Amino acid sequence: QVQLVESRGGLVQPGWSLRLSCEASGFSLDTYDYYGIGWFRQAPGKEREGISCINPFDDSSYLSSSVKGRFTIFRDKAKNTVWLQMNSLKPEDTAVYYCAARDLRIPRGSYCKGQLYVAEQDFWGQGTQVTVSS
Repeated sequence: QVQLVESRGGLVQPGWSLRLSCEASGFSLDTYDYYGIGWFRQAPGKEREGISCINPFDDSSYLSSSVKGRFTIFRDKAKNTVWLQMNSLKPEDTAVYYCAARDLRIPRGSYCKGQLYVAEQDFWGQGTQVTVSS
């Protein structure tokens, strides 16, 4: 069973940085590269939105317009971990952040090519709260 565990978020001030990690387990070594891992967030009263992902086949990545230029995604394959580096945080970044994995062996169209859809994810982490406030 695939499990995703996010690191603890926290309360930070506007302009600060925070790094989240998503550690994946339950993959076998020969199937890890078949799972795309991305980051989503859900602010109070809003729908969950996909903000970043990384394609395991070519390491290409996607960042939504709301975080592009401030956030970076990268992964360590040996540690089965994907990180989301968040810089220049704003109050509007306040949300519960989730990582999610999609099994790329299931044909559902391209992955991490300019969009990231909630409905296409197969596994979810428990979520971690990030609050940006002075």
